[in-house]
Amino acid sequence: MKKVIILWVFLLPLALQAQEKKNKNAKATFEVSGNCEMCKKRIEKAALTVKGVKMATWDIPSNVMSVIYDSNKASLKTLQGEIAKVGHDTPLVKAKDVVYDELPQCCLYERMLEE
Repeated sequence: MKKVIILWVFLLPLALQAQEKKNKNAKATFEVSGNCEMCKKRIEKAALTVKGVKMATWDIPSNVMSVIYDSNKASLKTLQGEIAKVGHDTPLVKAKDVVYDELPQCCLYERMLEE
């Protein structure tokens, strides 16, 4: 019985550390509305300002954002909120109309109507 208890005392901390390491490189993809290279630079720059984001790439044709981030430091809602602040709609956060209207003409994407 003592051996089992001692084994648990040593293995439990290792198991907890393994769980933390999984969250440090969380991967996610989500849609971000935009049109051009200027949008790409703006969207990726906004994503990379979020503490914990390690990689952010937005694909123009598909409008899909791929990120690697530390989920202990950042959430997807926070990340999408920063992108929305620069004028681009995401599934969780929509850009304010005032910010969207200030985008360059080539960056004005077709917005979905909210129901």
